[in-house]
Order: sequence, then C-alpha cells, then structure tokens
Amino acid sequence: MSQITLYLDDDTQALVDEASKANGVSKSRWVADIIRKYAAQDWPQDCLALAGRFADFPIRETGSQAVSVADTPRIGF
Repeated sequence: MSQITLYLDDDTQALVDEASKANGVSKSRWVADIIRKYAAQDWPQDCLALAGRFADFPIRETGSQAVSVADTPRIGF
C-alpha cells in the first residue's frame, strides 16, 4: 500500500477531521473514498442511460444542410 503526504490549511484539515469522524472512518479511509468517488473514469449509470435519448439533439448538420462558417482571422506572431 502506498502513502502520500497532503498539505492542508487549517480550515481544510478541520473539514477532513469532521467528515471522517461523522462517517466513522479514519482520515486516510475518508480521503481514499473521496478520491475513488471523484477520480473514477466511469460515467454514472443514470448518465449512460441518457445516451441516444434525444433524437433531435443537434450534434452536426451534414449534407446540404451543412453550414460553413469562416474562421476568425488569427494574429500572427
């Protein structure tokens, strides 16, 4: 198991202390749980269920309906 060092200001440390105590877990466990929750690369199931649900969602017009817009002039360096 690896270890990391976190530098927290006093207010943030107090939040970690309170949250870990309220959840009945160690500070280490609480931080690890938060990292797993927010750093996961998986989409929530309720979000995945929305895929393809909006038939009229304008992703891109194709064919004769395609609209061509001139690019904004760039400043050279």
